[in-house]
Amino acid sequence: MNTKFKTLLLAAAGVFLVFAVVIYSKYFTNNTKVDKETYIEISTGSSFENVIQLVSPYLENVNDFKFIASIRSYDENVKPGRFLIKEGMSSFGLVSALRRNMPVNLAFNNQERLENLCVRISSQIEPDTTKLLSVFRDSIFLNQNGFTKENVIAMFIPNSYEFYWNVSAEKFRDKMLKEYKKFWTLERLIKAKKLGLSPVEVMTLASIVHKETVKKDERPKVARVYLNRLAQGMPLQADPTIIYAVKLRSNNFDQIIKRVLYADLSIRSPYNTYVNTGLPPGPIAMPDITAIDAVLSPDTNNYIYFCASVERFGYHEFAATYEEHQVNAKKYANWLNGTGTKR
Repeated sequence: MNTKFKTLLLAAAGVFLVFAVVIYSKYFTNNTKVDKETYIEISTGSSFENVIQLVSPYLENVNDFKFIASIRSYDENVKPGRFLIKEGMSSFGLVSALRRNMPVNLAFNNQERLENLCVRISSQIEPDTTKLLSVFRDSIFLNQNGFTKENVIAMFIPNSYEFYWNVSAEKFRDKMLKEYKKFWTLERLIKAKKLGLSPVEVMTLASIVHKETVKKDERPKVARVYLNRLAQGMPLQADPTIIYAVKLRSNNFDQIIKRVLYADLSIRSPYNTYVNTGLPPGPIAMPDITAIDAVLSPDTNNYIYFCASVERFGYHEFAATYEEHQVNAKKYANWLNGTGTKR
């Protein structure tokens, strides 16, 4: 082997070594500047340029990322979803991460109406509030599944559910319907039928029970009081429904109402259970499972009345006669007056 050839060979080896070092550096050395980890969300229909704009704040070298993305054909195959970027991640690792859609543990509870619920949901997945409201209020969907615009919120069972961030509004809705049907087991359906109630009516009554008391051990007793009233054809006279009617009239569900006024009892609303008999058009909130099961497995009692206790805060005093109830109600009214609670 002559000297000239050896020189060329060594030069080629040197160039290859330099190239290898450069490639290794671009592929496998740290190219992120994040504190431990962060998530980014890539919207459906995003281009590679959109991705660059999203990830640039987390990159040490944007061009290295572009180079590796091009080699691995990511720039032509952008995936929508939620992706995890970790501290110390290389460009190679980042491209791999952008191909692993990470699920969202979506949770919701205590929402009083569909609008609020959709706002809560839209903060956790891609579809916006308007799109979610549209699919849940779709007349064909409602008719096919026995819901109305007023009671479709009964379909939601408060829990934690796993979804991909870029799930469509329709797929999210259909999953919620599936979970609703799964919740209504044969045992629960039989219990509802014995009470003369449909699943939606159970959810509606459970929403009132849920609002009446935070004490889970008291909910079966409260449920029985309302069932006793329904059986006798009496108005439910449930203060939480009046509060809902007041909020609905003002379109302000952020207000806090601690006291129902006498003037509120005559409000013109289908949710006014002091004026109207039977159940309101739909749930006044999303009841949790303990409230639902309290309606399905109520206490055994002959109580018709109850009001908040001034001796056991959070609990209620129950009565079978109006006279007994008046004594309890006066105690509570005096206590409220003493605290200066006006509303």
